[in-house]
Order: sequence, then C-alpha cells, then structure tokens
Amino acid sequence: PRTPPSQGGDQGFESPMRYQPLSLYCGFPRPFAGRGFSIAPMARPLWVILGPMTALALGLILLSAAVHAGWNLLLKRSANKEVFVWWLLVGGAIMLAPLGALLLYRYPPPPPGWWLALASAAMHVLYFTLLGRGYARGDLSLVYPIARSIGPMLVPILAVLTLGERMALPAILGVAAIILGIALVSWWGRWRELLRQPAALLRDGGIRYAVLTGLTITIYTLVDKRGVAHVQPFLFVYLLTTGAAIGMLPYILRQHGLTELRREWQANAWPILAAGLLVFIAYGLVLTAFALSRVSYAAPAREVGIVVGVLLGVFLLKEPFGAGRLLGSGFILLGLTLIALSP
Repeated sequence: PRTPPSQGGDQGFESPMRYQPLSLYCGFPRPFAGRGFSIAPMARPLWVILGPMTALALGLILLSAAVHAGWNLLLKRSANKEVFVWWLLVGGAIMLAPLGALLLYRYPPPPPGWWLALASAAMHVLYFTLLGRGYARGDLSLVYPIARSIGPMLVPILAVLTLGERMALPAILGVAAIILGIALVSWWGRWRELLRQPAALLRDGGIRYAVLTGLTITIYTLVDKRGVAHVQPFLFVYLLTTGAAIGMLPYILRQHGLTELRREWQANAWPILAAGLLVFIAYGLVLTAFALSRVSYAAPAREVGIVVGVLLGVFLLKEPFGAGRLLGSGFILLGLTLIALSP
C-alpha cells in the first residue's frame, strides 16, 4: 500500500511529471489510475545500490561505442555526406514510426518536454550538418576523436563558470589530457607549423568542422539531460530524430536538390537504413547502461568509441596510419576517465 505524501513513504513521488528517468530509480513502468504513467521507485537511489560498473552495463557501453562508430563509418563512406545524414534521419523516423507512436500514446510528454525536444532537434540539425561537412573535408580518424572529445572536456568548465561548481585536481588533469590528446591527433608531425602559425589549426576544414561539431555536442548534451527528465528517453530520441529530419529538409533541398537526393538514395539505400537504425540503437544502449550503473563511470566508458573510430579509419578506410592519432586517442580516453572519476 502507498503512503500519502504527507505521511512520508513515497513523499513527493506523485509529481505532475509523467516520467521519472530510469537513471534515478530502479523500477518498472505501470499504469496509475487516472494519472497515466509512473515508475515505482525503490527506497534508495539506484547509484547507491549498484556498484561502480556492472558487467552488463560495461558490455552495453562497449557495444554502443562500436555501434556509434559504425554509423559514422557508413557516413564517411557515403558519396554526399549531408544528403546521407538527412536520409538516415528520415529512414530512422519512418522505420521507427510504430514505436514512436506507441511511446507517444503511452507516455505523452508535458509541455516542457516538447520544448526541450524541439530545442534538441534544432541542435541536432546543426550537429549533423557540421558532422557531414567535417567528414567531407577530413579523415574519420581525425574528425571523430576531436568531435567526440570536446563536449565532455567543456562540460566541467561550463559547470564551474555557470553553476559555481569546483573542479578537483583529477578533473583539471583530465581537461589537460584531453587538450593534449586533441593536439596529438590533429598536429602530430606538424608542430613547427603550429608554432609558427597557431591560427592554422582552424584553417584545416576537417578540424574546423570537428571543433564546431564538438561545441554543438556540448550544447545538446545539456539540453538532453534536461529533456529526459520530462520525456521517456526512447521517445525523446525519436522526437529529436524526426524533428532534425524535418528541420534539415529546406537546407538539403536548397543546397543539393531532388536529383542529388535520388542519386544518394539509389547508391546507398541499405547503408542509409542501417545507419538510421544504428543511430537510434547506440543512444538507446547508452540510456540503458545509465539505468544499470553510475553515470559517472558509464559516461567515460562510452568514449571508447573514439578509439574505435580511429581504428576503423585506419584499417577499413586505409587512412594514414600514425602514432600521433593512436597516442592522442589514448590521452583523450585518459582525460575523460579522470573527469568522470573526479570527486
């Protein structure tokens, strides 16, 4: 039997919000008479019950990293990167429409959830556009590590500047390691050029768009963290995917036209459909892992995809093999781990 909020027990549980994120409580969805959807919480937060990293959570994180790098590989191998990105969003939205409709019927979001999903979709329009341009101008093993590492590097800095948080020494060392890793990946063998002309960093098209992509990741990560507090996570992914596909359409038609859309679809229909599913699966696996383990341990493990991206670029796309890219990826992972484990 449930205890009324005024008598303790589940105090404050029956909030107006229809969804409580699984990363906060261990429970299962169930109908609640007249109130739609709720989750039955346990007595303590999930992170108190679980250890630092369960084997299942680690397995999901590693699989997610491989899946994420996989759809980036498909994007890199496409003919027209921007058109391919738009098609994969459309393909994912169409293939997953039954699931999206079911989730929307079962867990209708409150108004703040709709606004956050719209904001996330807008940021993902920018993200996918910049990512496509980055791969059109740079190697997978160069663009992928930079784009994926900048977001986690900036989050603690933004927290200090805007939220008044303090950074412990491990986090400071982690930021330094990430900066060093990016420098190794980007400028191994070109240090003299960098010292003579520091601004040359942003003149490299692949690096420039990778940096912009990383900044976009930082923003939409903050939006998404707020969003999943109001919207069921898989529904949130579907809404932002559909919204991004709609938002990119005017730009795609203006820049490329219907002829290029037909050409890309005819050349890469199956890779497009596969990439559309992989995008959804990768994020779903991460959310599941967050529900099974402490986020502070699961989040850095996800960035093992940086190493996967470098290896895929080197061994499958035959991109230049360099010790700097591999060494830099190692420093990036070290830095992300230090930040996540920082007290």
